[in-house]
Amino acid sequence: MNPPRDWFLRPILLLVAGLLTGCATLPEARVSLAGLPPEQVARAERNLEVFHAVWDLVNRRHFDPENQGVDWEQAAAVHGPRAARAPDTASLYATLNAMLEPLGDSHTIALTPTQAEERHTRQRTRTGFNMLRIEDRWVVVEVLPGTPAAEAGVKPGWIVVARNGIPLGERIEIRPEEGEAAQWEFLDEQDRRVTLAPRATRLSTAARQVQRELEGGFVYLRFDEFAGTDRRWLGRQLKAHRDAPGVVIDLRRNPGGDTFSLGAAVGEFFPTTVDCGTFVTRGGSRRVKHSWQLGSARYGGKVVILIDAATASAAEIFTAVLQDHGRATAVGRRTAGAVLASWFYGLPDGGELQLSRLDYIAPRGRRIEGVGVEPDITVPRTLADVRAGRDPDLEMAIRVLRGEVSPPDRSGD
Repeated sequence: MNPPRDWFLRPILLLVAGLLTGCATLPEARVSLAGLPPEQVARAERNLEVFHAVWDLVNRRHFDPENQGVDWEQAAAVHGPRAARAPDTASLYATLNAMLEPLGDSHTIALTPTQAEERHTRQRTRTGFNMLRIEDRWVVVEVLPGTPAAEAGVKPGWIVVARNGIPLGERIEIRPEEGEAAQWEFLDEQDRRVTLAPRATRLSTAARQVQRELEGGFVYLRFDEFAGTDRRWLGRQLKAHRDAPGVVIDLRRNPGGDTFSLGAAVGEFFPTTVDCGTFVTRGGSRRVKHSWQLGSARYGGKVVILIDAATASAAEIFTAVLQDHGRATAVGRRTAGAVLASWFYGLPDGGELQLSRLDYIAPRGRRIEGVGVEPDITVPRTLADVRAGRDPDLEMAIRVLRGEVSPPDRSGD
């Protein structure tokens, strides 16, 4: 039930520990294990094996050879001893991510073995509600059917106040244990305090796809990932509704996906290949990515894309590409600004390092990382709208498709 975390481009390269160790470089500042009790030495050595793997991968492969101005040798000197003395996996990975955080990089993060397994199995322990930051408060925006949260009676529009008596801050990262029944405090639609304790369980994190007909012959399409299943679903929907005068593409819960699916999804809206932007390597070389047109629906109707702060990575690039080619109007709020292309590397203990390897520049020269994609039409999202069950983004999208509202002219941008 954590706010959505962005996951991006998925060329996955898993390195076995032996190969990784064989080509690794070590920081100049070595960590001394002198003075550690004998029973802690073995743990410290295993910790350092993981630590050195992460440090080395960033040192050799991060998209920025200057590591965003971070003194990487000094980072090793500070965090290496802490990693060596970490008493458990959670402490070790907290140390690794504390070292990585100053990079200011949306796609460089160390995943524990449990998190890596969740990524591969597409299952995660949670209670089943999603929340977003609205009007400086955490608000439930979606309750997944059939989940513990739904069965406990959690409702969209409730304000999330605290968990186990601890108020929620501006940034949260909650990972419950399976079977844990944390006590959640909410304010309901009448701002009455409600306390519930739904029991966390293993739930699927597989992306959802939703299609429905809208008044006026328009079609609403929501898909929550750029992956093979989703791009094929999108293609089928656009072919089935080729004569629809307009479509709404809802990416407000889409955290990204892989580059091939991105290119194929873009291609569904064009009769010929188009520029999808430029990826820049660590060495400064630039490679233009193009859309994939084979089997394209070549959908020619109007397009509106719904975006907000949970729209990330490939979903942001998709939006920027269609904007830059004048093919779609983006409605909603600024996106996450997390578009670096990343690879996943296996670590010696079964964890993974997600590492940014490529920078990205949109077709018309915009750099989106850390900035996000601005909508053509900004629509404020209010607590009152959520509680009333209104979707002002979708309402605005329909007005744009009807021609009642015209987006600003971006030809001179």
